[in-house]
Amino acid sequence: MATLNILQYESKIWSTADLLRGCGIKESEWPSFMMPFFALAMIESRLLRMFEELKTDIGEEKIATLAKEDLNELLQDKGQGFNSYIFENNKTLKDLCKNDKAFEIDFEGYLKGFDSETRDLLGVETSEGEKFLDIKGVIGKLKAKKILLGYAKVWSEIDLQPFNNSEITTLEEHIKRKWADISAETAGEQYTPDDVIALIAEIIAAKIEDTNTLLTIYDCTCGGGNMLFGVEDRINEKYKRLTQTFGQDWNDALYALAKIESRFREDSRIEHGNTLVQDKFSDAEFDVVVANPPYGVSWKGYQSDIEKDKTHRFKFLPSISDGQLLFMQHLISKMTLTGMGVVVHNGSTLFSGDAGSAESNIRKWMLDTDIVEAIIQLPTDEFFNTGIYTYLWVINKSKREQCRNKIMLINASNKFKPLKKSKGSKRKEVDEASRLDIVQTLTDFVDNDYARVFDKHYFYYNKQAIMLTNIDDKGRSFEQQLPKDKTSLKLDPIRLSNGQHTLTEFVISSVIGTPYANLADLLDKHIKPIIDELDYKEQPLTVQTSDQASYHFDNEQETLIKTVNGTVTALGCGKIVVKAAIKKASKTLPERIEINIELTPDYQKDYEIIPFIADASLNQQAIDDFMAKYVSKPFEYLDNVIGAELNFNKIFYTPEKLRPIADILGDIKGINSELAALDALLGLTD
Repeated sequence: MATLNILQYESKIWSTADLLRGCGIKESEWPSFMMPFFALAMIESRLLRMFEELKTDIGEEKIATLAKEDLNELLQDKGQGFNSYIFENNKTLKDLCKNDKAFEIDFEGYLKGFDSETRDLLGVETSEGEKFLDIKGVIGKLKAKKILLGYAKVWSEIDLQPFNNSEITTLEEHIKRKWADISAETAGEQYTPDDVIALIAEIIAAKIEDTNTLLTIYDCTCGGGNMLFGVEDRINEKYKRLTQTFGQDWNDALYALAKIESRFREDSRIEHGNTLVQDKFSDAEFDVVVANPPYGVSWKGYQSDIEKDKTHRFKFLPSISDGQLLFMQHLISKMTLTGMGVVVHNGSTLFSGDAGSAESNIRKWMLDTDIVEAIIQLPTDEFFNTGIYTYLWVINKSKREQCRNKIMLINASNKFKPLKKSKGSKRKEVDEASRLDIVQTLTDFVDNDYARVFDKHYFYYNKQAIMLTNIDDKGRSFEQQLPKDKTSLKLDPIRLSNGQHTLTEFVISSVIGTPYANLADLLDKHIKPIIDELDYKEQPLTVQTSDQASYHFDNEQETLIKTVNGTVTALGCGKIVVKAAIKKASKTLPERIEINIELTPDYQKDYEIIPFIADASLNQQAIDDFMAKYVSKPFEYLDNVIGAELNFNKIFYTPEKLRPIADILGDIKGINSELAALDALLGLTD
């Protein structure tokens, strides 16, 4: 009943936006005004609740006999924060708001009455550096708009004292979701939908045991703590097992909210800072890891720190434009030997990057170490600021025997219930029945109509590099014309022409009579631009040599042609290569520009993507068979790089069902009839 009642405050909290809107504060700024006052409401209610619990524990009569210092010490020992103004004056924010004349002075005393950590998190006294919730700045703006008292009064009417931590967290999730709807900067980063958190918690709960050992849970991008605390609460609902939560976040305001929340939990530690460069839990490992790291966010700002990292967390460094796989590697490094986790990513982590790229190598490393148990594709329109598909990576260091060296792909894109009313971009939710079905599918680990189990090597592939030798229409290559110890045929040219440019001088040792300052100037400004325009295939480039021969490339036959005294010989597919360079002076020759022309085979580097087989000899045989079937030109093997990708579309692709031809023809006939009727109406018929 209490959980239902606490949501009555959702509309009350959101009504504070009416004052902000009325004085011209932009909608995108509302969260920054609401966060510190929501934090105040949470802190005050929990301090009052703590005081009531203390009265119950030791008795009101004994409380009344305690000296002020002793009472304060008892309260501070709880480690949940403190406010001397509340406890000594017996006044709450609501009491302050009743005296409008003294409000600002009383409010300042109220804020300064908090313990130093709470003041720091609220941003009561900040002037420089980290301001966290920056209530000082917010108060200054509200004063300037002359709505401070009215704004505080609305918040003072929100009484959260009757509700426990889990219930307040439920309200907090609803409010943060609304902030996510309107704030493009924090949307998607600060809030994971409640139904997705519930699914993650169900997956984790299905894999842990109800023992008397402590369960540690870690979120490296915890934001305001929604996922971290939401998962903990749901596990606590199922099991009596003791839990301990750890989180870190770089966002000042969200860290402050999570830190405040953590102080009212049994055993929780939240730290501030960039996880990727300053891991505040560097010596710790955890039983469960969860995270929804930001998608497509650059790590260029701290590139140097990442590249110099000495922790060995990062096996490979992905594209600087997206740090998702940095967070994934970090999380894996934080898992105990039997740890598991669930991480939310977008689709790029599944297939971005070619074989040999850092992204592919990270995926391959994860598959090699057999840490990926399953990947679950969630429906579109699940998150508040994006309609894209998102994916849950289930990672596990202690897979069951039937899961080892295998990966399950679950296409849960149709496992949802439409929302009656959209919430931003969120139009769907993974309802309880769907969640239970997904978890059962993962537990069973066998194929069904929306899930398939694969050997992990199914997701590897060969990217085989080859050097092709191009041939003409008769299957000939210029390579066949060359002696075995030669790679080209150097010509002795006397004339080179393509109809637009003609060269007859191939050794140039002087610039006298030209507008060029020296040979280097002549080469760069005149000779090289001409050579760059000489295309032996696109234009009729002809080379005449001192032995009365001429050479050109025949595009139709794709072959080099040699003509001597009217005799035409096809030399096979090859290239006419023209090069120019400055040669230093020698004892017998001055400094000079030499223009050389040679005929070479036409080699072309190419790649073939070929399915991978774990057995090395069978894999090579598969490559050879593929080449024999699909590559008709002569070639040599170059490097083979093993890549890894997990492509849901390829596996679960359903071709669009084509309409019957009769239906299409019927539609065309109907359209023609409508056009004829329109022509008749407009008098356009003959």
